Amino acid sequence: MSTIQMKRSVAALCLTAGLALSGAAKADPAAYDGTWTVSLASNGGLMCSMIPGLTITARNGNVSGGGSGLRVSGQVGPSGSINLALQRGGIQGSASGRMSGASGSGSWAVASVGCSGRWTAHRS
Repeated sequence: MSTIQMKRSVAALCLTAGLALSGAAKADPAAYDGTWTVSLASNGGLMCSMIPGLTITARNGNVSGGGSGLRVSGQVGPSGSINLALQRGGIQGSASGRMSGASGSGSWAVASVGCSGRWTAHRS
């Protein structure tokens, strides 16, 4: 292989790799659009044990929903990372994790009442 052919091969390889990586970086948050059923599990505590399931809706990266007086809002990013604010009455908490395909999981916490746990979600 001549020097010119080798340079062309390396340039083509770099261009192909660059296009593949730029496509992955521009994943669409709309891939997570839809209705999701979320289950919450607590790490214990009397006040933490009465946690209802909830439903959230994602649209173009924006997330909202709730259930049984719990309101949820936040964002899901192009890579599936999700960050949520939780509110029930005057009590606020947060949740974070990752969505992938038709499921997701992560952790949640309400520091003011000492509650925390894990969550799982499935596309409805």
